[in-house]
Amino acid sequence: MKNIMLVFGTRPEAIKMAPLVKEFHKHPDTFKTTVCVTGQHRQMLDQVLEIFDIKPDYDLNIMKQGQDLYDVTARVLTGMRDVLTEVKPDVVLVHGDTTTSTTAALASFYQQIPVGHVEAGLRTHNIYSPWPEEMNRQITGRIATYNFAPTSLSKDNLISEGVAPEKIYVTGNTVIDALYWVIDKIKNTPKLNIQLKNILAESGYNTDRLDNGRKLVLITGHRRENFGDGFISMCQAIKTLTEKYPDVDFVYPMHLNPNVRKPIHQVFGENLNGLDNMFFIEPLEYLSFVYLMEKSTIVLTDSGGIQEEAPGLGKPVLVMRDTTERPEALDAGTVKLVGTDFDKIVYEVSALLDDQNYYNQMSHAVNPYGDGMACNRIIETMIK
Repeated sequence: MKNIMLVFGTRPEAIKMAPLVKEFHKHPDTFKTTVCVTGQHRQMLDQVLEIFDIKPDYDLNIMKQGQDLYDVTARVLTGMRDVLTEVKPDVVLVHGDTTTSTTAALASFYQQIPVGHVEAGLRTHNIYSPWPEEMNRQITGRIATYNFAPTSLSKDNLISEGVAPEKIYVTGNTVIDALYWVIDKIKNTPKLNIQLKNILAESGYNTDRLDNGRKLVLITGHRRENFGDGFISMCQAIKTLTEKYPDVDFVYPMHLNPNVRKPIHQVFGENLNGLDNMFFIEPLEYLSFVYLMEKSTIVLTDSGGIQEEAPGLGKPVLVMRDTTERPEALDAGTVKLVGTDFDKIVYEVSALLDDQNYYNQMSHAVNPYGDGMACNRIIETMIK
């Protein structure tokens, strides 16, 4: 029996690792599965664990008020030392590009435990964009024994860096597995539909507003590289759009980080209630977010994972970043880069709202990130 440990610590990692945990649990005779969470995100991580009904075996609970990258790295590294010594896994699986994943991979390397990197090979080739994620994933890629690349392009990136082809497995992205699992759950549970509608109403947005074909632009923003002037520019563009399109709703579930909230208040004022068609609501847990994304017309974001998820629901994505490690989406036409440029954001959102043909080109493009079977392919590799 193979002893597998999965380590994750943020909400995006949890969403993408949860279906993999569920898949491993289907094979109790083949795998001893251990789940360790770091708590790099706390509240938002716990919400995902609850949705997928996952109870971690270990919780490092590292989150502290005002933590920086040094704090996160140090606490994960020393916390993992003790967990790895106790569990002695055969393989440690980490995900993507967070400080949790890189530090857990490094901790495993220090005990000569092979690492499997889920969502391997994404690159912008600029170590400061996104920061620190681009360097995180490059470091994890150097440590990994098993590289689970979501696409052929990711595989090519790894080969160009000297990774042996036999160590790379193209699987698709586990986020599509998670998305389909959740959509299925929502569609087949009428009670859950009502519950999610009520949660959104309590959070500050009533989806009944969309009943007569009213459009919704869903906004998310949290990237470190955009803190400061970038966020001010984004917020000014959003404010201009709300005034230009009074018949369109703009909904922004705000990240808890004060660096995200401060520029919102600078542009929109201290009181964010009663702004007509602009709704600032509290962060949504994953189920509610997918429910709202499914009802949206356009997604305006600086998130990585949403660039993969939203096209799976036929939603055009405008990315408020200057680079993306997901060029497959750009090539497929499901995603466009607008950066934090005021004019670009206003122009592209306007084009999608005004020009149905332009909208259809993006919304009907084929999602390059997979078929919802990525977890199965990873399991098959681990069985060998």
